[in-house]
Amino acid sequence: MQRRKFLGLGIMAVTFGVPMGLSALDFRKEKPDTWTAKDQVDAIDKLYGDINPIEKGVELNTPSIANNGGSIPVNFKTDIPAKTVAVFQDVNPESTVAVYSIPENAVVDYLIKIKMKRSGTITVIVEGKDGKFYKASKSLEVALGGCEG
Repeated sequence: MQRRKFLGLGIMAVTFGVPMGLSALDFRKEKPDTWTAKDQVDAIDKLYGDINPIEKGVELNTPSIANNGGSIPVNFKTDIPAKTVAVFQDVNPESTVAVYSIPENAVVDYLIKIKMKRSGTITVIVEGKDGKFYKASKSLEVALGGCEG
């Protein structure tokens, strides 16, 4: 789609009141302790409470060895109808990386880049609309730390 057409459609949607359906919970404001938790277990507990996620239904892809901890690609996806998706890591001072509110009928297939100062584990938790929690974890080696140089 050409840029001008895209911008024009966006302006028309705002002008004519087409509902966009975008709303999100501000997790930093609503759950501030989640962002200062020092390990994954504590961060997950601060965000979701005492849960026992099922290890299925979530696909997590990262390199096995990251040449540079300053830019590690993390791809996660699921077909589970999700309410939220959260990403955690266990080596930086704060464990929580990101928390996403998932809009109705959205496709969860995200690629983000994160920093890790050394080798560790990345965990993705999906809060399903069915009230269950699902997870995937992957360990990776970091050759050059992203937070320390």
